[in-house]
Order: sequence, then C-alpha cells, then structure tokens
Amino acid sequence: MKYWLMKSEPDCYSIDDLKKDGVEHWDGTRNYQVRNMMRDDMKVGDLALLYHSNAGKETGVVGVMKVHSIAYPDPTQFDPKSDHPDPKSDPENPRWLCVDMKYRATLPRLVSLQEIKLDPQFSTMPLVKKGNRLSVFPINKSHFDRIIAVAKK
Repeated sequence: MKYWLMKSEPDCYSIDDLKKDGVEHWDGTRNYQVRNMMRDDMKVGDLALLYHSNAGKETGVVGVMKVHSIAYPDPTQFDPKSDHPDPKSDPENPRWLCVDMKYRATLPRLVSLQEIKLDPQFSTMPLVKKGNRLSVFPINKSHFDRIIAVAKK
C-alpha cells in the first residue's frame, strides 16, 4: 500500500463534499508528473490525506480518502463547459487521467501547514520542500501516521 497527499481548494471540492458524495472522481489534474503517478503508482486501496490548499486560515490536512479505482481518462478534458477543458486532448489518446476517491474520515481537527513546517518529523515531506507545487504526491507511511496522530491531539 502507498500513501498520498492530495490537494484541493475547499471552495472547489472539500472534505465535506467528498463525505456527502461518498465516492468521486479526482479530476482536473493538468500536470504530466501527477498524471504519470496516478497511472503508474496509484493502486486501489491506497490511502491519501486531503489537504485544503489556498484556504486562508483553513489551509492544512483535513481528512482521509481511499483510492477507489485505477486511473482512467478524465472526462473534464473533453467538456468545454468544465473548469478544466483541454481542446488539444485526443479522445483516442487522452492526455489526462483521473482516479475515483472514496471518503474515509474527517480528521478531528485540521493539521495546519504551519504545524507541519514546525514539526521536525516532517522535514523530508514533499509538502514542506521549496518549489513543490504538485497537487498529488506520495508520502511516507510515517508522515501519514504522524498527521493522524497530530490531528487527535
């Protein structure tokens, strides 16, 4: 099993939205590195932390999700009315992929980016590395477990 951190702006799609929906496709990724990770590395059953980004005072990890499907073509790339259309993507050879994510839990409290940056146990986590702008990336099981523990304090 692998562990992931996946970012979403809460006004776009929040942990409460996922809780209500139960399972939802994780669409709109327009980064080749993330697409490749979804295609090559994500497996059904992997766990992910949901991080609310660009959320003002609410920026941080808020919940746990589970990968519910293998990667498949992201339908929003072909929909000109979507927030993420890509007119250059060919339906015969789709450029972008998505995975379905299943709600697992809302954390007892948000674990803020500031808390994560101040905790030396997270010094190797990609989230705190300068220049990391990816919306999806793998994390160590120890980082996953530590976030859960911090959220329970």
